[in-house]
Amino acid sequence: MPLTKLRKFFEIIKVNGGIRNSLYKIFMRDDLKEGRLVGKDEFGNHYFENNRYFMGRSRWVEFNNNYKLEYDATHITPDWFGWMHYKTDLLPCEDPGRKFYSWALPHKENMSGTKYAYYPYSTTNPKITAWVPPKRCYQKKKLKK
Repeated sequence: MPLTKLRKFFEIIKVNGGIRNSLYKIFMRDDLKEGRLVGKDEFGNHYFENNRYFMGRSRWVEFNNNYKLEYDATHITPDWFGWMHYKTDLLPCEDPGRKFYSWALPHKENMSGTKYAYYPYSTTNPKITAWVPPKRCYQKKKLKK
């Protein structure tokens, strides 16, 4: 039993590209898995599946290395979102019900918290204004000698 676990450990190291790449993946993703590559999106993200893991852990994405440590869930395209969250078992390339609309914009990541974030501009007066405390008047007292 312990030898099979050790053999599986070395197998996972080999699948992930050796010791150096395995340590890099552990540093970047806090996890080291082995699975079947099921697809890739237009941003270079790789999607994997291994049904031996528990549901909820059996599908994962390895984000493009260009993101470094700045990756988040908005980097997953809508095509892959349903598959990643177990809404469907069909891959985006296999889904017959998937529609492409000419008016739809391409997928963009959420820019909140960056200098590219959207800030609405309004010309109307706000209904609620912030309370400003009144100024205190301090009178200087003359000291008698």
